[in-house]
Amino acid sequence: METIHLNASNLAYWKKQSTPNVMALGFFDGVHSGHEQVVKTACDVAKEKQLSVAVMSFFPHPKTILAKDNTAFDYIMPLSKKASILESLGVDTFYVVNCDKDFLFLPPEQFVSNYLLGLGVNHAVAGFDFSYGHRGAGNIDRLKADSSDQIEVTKVDKVDFNGKKISSTWIRELILKGKVEQLANVLGRCYETEVFWDGECFKRLPYYMLPAPGNYRVAIAKNEEQHETEVYVSKSQTGVYLAKNQRLNMFPDQKVEMVWLQQLPVDQELPIKRSFMSMHPFYRLKES
Repeated sequence: METIHLNASNLAYWKKQSTPNVMALGFFDGVHSGHEQVVKTACDVAKEKQLSVAVMSFFPHPKTILAKDNTAFDYIMPLSKKASILESLGVDTFYVVNCDKDFLFLPPEQFVSNYLLGLGVNHAVAGFDFSYGHRGAGNIDRLKADSSDQIEVTKVDKVDFNGKKISSTWIRELILKGKVEQLANVLGRCYETEVFWDGECFKRLPYYMLPAPGNYRVAIAKNEEQHETEVYVSKSQTGVYLAKNQRLNMFPDQKVEMVWLQQLPVDQELPIKRSFMSMHPFYRLKES
């Protein structure tokens, strides 16, 4: 899969490189079950039409551009993780549009002309609540008209779980409440964060969220193996510590995937902060 970062200065170049395609549209933060339905629908249409599959997303989130203050936005995953999941779903091209004020103020018709027709979109697929253009005036129901009937459209209905619409907003709420077991049903997989070991605790990498402070059972994926252990998210959410009596062989700055499996009862006893020396197998041998 090819990832292409689009902006006003390189758009003309990528228009010339484009070929007819079926495109899925959306922000796709978390690539949850609803998003997967949109992408899989695009793949089905593309197979029928014998065209390639493209996905268009946007970065940063429009809320960060329009916000009047510097309030941080909680991303569920970075672009690299999003790209990895989209590739596994069968996407050929991943367009990431630079979202700035000029882009957000485009009239809906101009967005369709420049970013869809211009990039060879033959058929567009989006969720029922997808919007585009200035103030979100464009929507999936008018996209065909905005393209002068040159683009066919498929609207994907709401995907829910137990009657509640699956959305990135709901996923953020579950993460912030520590409800990691529920995330598997909503995301379609367990929630994962990429972290690195700083010698005392795990620190999350940018554009990931940490669950609410407390104790959790997790799986740490390293060297193509998974090791289950228990961890504690600090009250400040600045670090993830190994719970008492838990050990792993880690080296400073080593990056691993942390898979969140279960929220555990709160232990009144705080975990032991372990230094790099106490984690290293040589020093573990000496301790024993």
